[in-house]
Amino acid sequence: MLCLVNLAPYIDHTLLKPTATPADIVTLCQEAREHFFKAVCVNPVYIPLAQAELSGSPVLIATVCGFPLGAVLSTQKAAEAAASVNAGAHEVDMVIHVGAALANDWNTVGADIRAVRDATEGAVLKVIIETCFLSDEQKVRASEAALSAGADFVKTSTGFGPGGATLGDVRLMKRVAGDTALIKAAGGIRTRADAEAMIQAGAARLGTSGGVAIVSGQEHRVGY
Repeated sequence: MLCLVNLAPYIDHTLLKPTATPADIVTLCQEAREHFFKAVCVNPVYIPLAQAELSGSPVLIATVCGFPLGAVLSTQKAAEAAASVNAGAHEVDMVIHVGAALANDWNTVGADIRAVRDATEGAVLKVIIETCFLSDEQKVRASEAALSAGADFVKTSTGFGPGGATLGDVRLMKRVAGDTALIKAAGGIRTRADAEAMIQAGAARLGTSGGVAIVSGQEHRVGY
């Protein structure tokens, strides 16, 4: 058990609820500054506000793309991602074409990811494969598609599906990715023990709305 690990540099402090207000985003950014989290993760509409609130801070700005369904045209995802980077996002977490993955249409899955990768030059790209919907074989193939397209991270979940990150999925994705890309675990990480276990399994980044509670040794009971 990694009892002494500093969790803050692993955490993407996340607020993606549709009900998030500007005041909520300001609080999110203040918390990220105070606790030295790696990044905040916000919906694209709040990138400019996060940029203003985090000016002069090392905290990165992450956003989402094709979120949470992944079911828009690749050209739309690419345009959204490019606009987010132009607005100030350092990192983009995109959702794959889940339906294509379930149909084992890996050419479509790969082309979709590559469209976003091509649109986000200079930014970190995290590819959400939404593991809760996929078989283990499909998780492997989706991870391979992300790697082939040049993803920097393969990410487990949106946090909006019926299941989030599991230790088994993180281990599986880490075996596939090796040293080619990093793993982000997201969804259902509520305690320090959860966070430490995900890191031990191979996660290099943790997506959670409960960062403050987790680094404080408390349990976070609310989702994204």
